[in-house]
Amino acid sequence: MEDCLATLRFSDDGLTDGLEEAMRYSLLAGGKRVRPVLALATARALGREATEVLPIAAAIELIHTYSLIHDDLPAMDDDDLRRGRPTCHKKFGEDVAILAGDALYAEAFRLVLTRQQAEPAHLRDALAHLAGATGVNGMVGGQWLDVAARDVDLRELHALKTGRLIAASIESVLLLSGRDAEPWQPYCSELGVLFQIVDDILDVTGTDAALGKHPGSDERHGKRTYVSEFGLGGARTMARVSHGKARAALAAAAPDGAPELSQITDFIFTRSS
Repeated sequence: MEDCLATLRFSDDGLTDGLEEAMRYSLLAGGKRVRPVLALATARALGREATEVLPIAAAIELIHTYSLIHDDLPAMDDDDLRRGRPTCHKKFGEDVAILAGDALYAEAFRLVLTRQQAEPAHLRDALAHLAGATGVNGMVGGQWLDVAARDVDLRELHALKTGRLIAASIESVLLLSGRDAEPWQPYCSELGVLFQIVDDILDVTGTDAALGKHPGSDERHGKRTYVSEFGLGGARTMARVSHGKARAALAAAAPDGAPELSQITDFIFTRSS
């Protein structure tokens, strides 16, 4: 996945090299790559070669990086550290960071449309699903609920803000392969919940070095989290329960086994960064 991302170039004109520099600065800063690796592991679970879905997997990471750049902006979470280095707006300025995020989102879809091999109808379904998961009824809608401090169920909030893109990392590959994503939805949904619970725990217990960013951001911004609403012990219990539900749902969706997805599920539960 890292090799694939490193080969991506976006600027066809030297006039926009500075914008590409900002895009690649954030894209290649490292990170867990959970979302694209979920896409690759899903392909393997379906009996496909992981390399066959590299374009859509990379596109998902471009979208995730765009969301991080915008999340870090002063108008949002106002963070100055991401993946162990200054955030994009701290390095290049707010104006360039906004444009870098916008460009990564657009380039994600161009990447799939120009490089991903699939039946046209399957490609359309996968892209429509990915767009929906990142738009008003998905990630961006969840971010709005968060900044607007809407009084909604915490699970419903994070199902949109965090869960939809994690789920789409799996579901888009299923659709791209002409498979029915519905049997996988309980697993995809629970995996997003598990990721967010653990993320909230780490925001309280983690360190700058481990997280690559400053912990305690949620508390500083008065955001609702699983820790703020259920306490650290309660959140840890919820994480254990969610992990069990995710493993059971995966076993039901993939009765012949999906060892790499199982490993990723365990990693999400036990991660320290």
